[in-house]
Amino acid sequence: MVSRAERGPLADWFWTIDRFFLAMFIFLMGIGFMLSFAASPAVAERIGLEPFHFVKRHAAFMIPSIAVMLGLSFLTPRQVRRTAILLLIISLAMMVLVLFIGQEVKGGRRWIWIAGLSIQPSEFMKPAFVVVCAWLFAEHARQPEIPGNLFAIILFGIVAALLVAQPDLGQTILTTAVWGGMFFMAGMPWIWIMLLGIGGAGGLLSAYYVFPHVAGRIDKFMTGEGDTFQIDTAREAIIRGSWFGQGPGEGIVKRIIPDAHTDFIFSVAAEEFGIVFCMALVGLFSVLVLRGLSHAYRERNDFNRFAVAGLVLQMGIQSIINIGVNLELLPAKGMTLPLISYGGSSMVAICVTAGFILALTRHRPEKRAQDRSLFRVPHGMPAE
Repeated sequence: MVSRAERGPLADWFWTIDRFFLAMFIFLMGIGFMLSFAASPAVAERIGLEPFHFVKRHAAFMIPSIAVMLGLSFLTPRQVRRTAILLLIISLAMMVLVLFIGQEVKGGRRWIWIAGLSIQPSEFMKPAFVVVCAWLFAEHARQPEIPGNLFAIILFGIVAALLVAQPDLGQTILTTAVWGGMFFMAGMPWIWIMLLGIGGAGGLLSAYYVFPHVAGRIDKFMTGEGDTFQIDTAREAIIRGSWFGQGPGEGIVKRIIPDAHTDFIFSVAAEEFGIVFCMALVGLFSVLVLRGLSHAYRERNDFNRFAVAGLVLQMGIQSIINIGVNLELLPAKGMTLPLISYGGSSMVAICVTAGFILALTRHRPEKRAQDRSLFRVPHGMPAE
């Protein structure tokens, strides 16, 4: 235990970190590692690998992910902003490279090989994009003559264009929803709300007619016709799990779900541990998001408020999309469940998000004292 009397980076970090957030992030990662034992062996055997191949890789990815999360949690808000700007520049450059030299998988170019590792740059773009947009919105709120909102709109246009070019409609929708939520919190005029709503609807309609795979997924979702094997098996796994599940290792349907360890790990959890377990998992994500929004509501600093709200919204909306697909409430879309699903880029990137949240929600008594002093009337001066 670190004493309150101690001084130093570690002691300051220990007594200022939001330990509830930290415990939640690590606990969810632990649940994900546990579920990898249930979900990944069947997938590994199906493609000719040894049963615990993905379990071992999941554990290997967790080590640098936790290190990244803890390392970023030591940063000050200014350092978070600078780190996000650098990360955004690098990830956007890599997203451009992906279009030319990226690895094509299932009709999309989203991955690039670097030093023997397959990296998805768009995953790292998301938390950096949220923080940079929060800074732009905050600068405009602080000094209206600074065109921060305009720069945020231009940045969003660049990011959306690169995502559509891959194409990755799911990430585009996620990014748009988070950016729109932050813009709304920053005081978006009603005319912008209407224009963005019309633009979003027009974008979805255009995607339906421009991208055949998007039209196919929406048609399957609306009519139930065509190749719906993944969704059907996921639903069967959930139904078979009933309230309390079949028990660890007793799942049968999970063996034929194509992406059981990534996009459909929620269905595997339902089959082996039951609907009650899944409801508890949804509750954990809900508490995580609500706590983040509550902190943002109390925060006086505009940058911190917008950034924390945007980061937790990103985690929450991504969770809604993943779980909604598993429950057949949304059209099929490959998107991981944050901190739970297998995936190197996804896990490290979501821990970047977690690290930013931890850094921005740290208790800073000296900052609160400074803020309070701004409202004091100096001695000897009349109050207005």
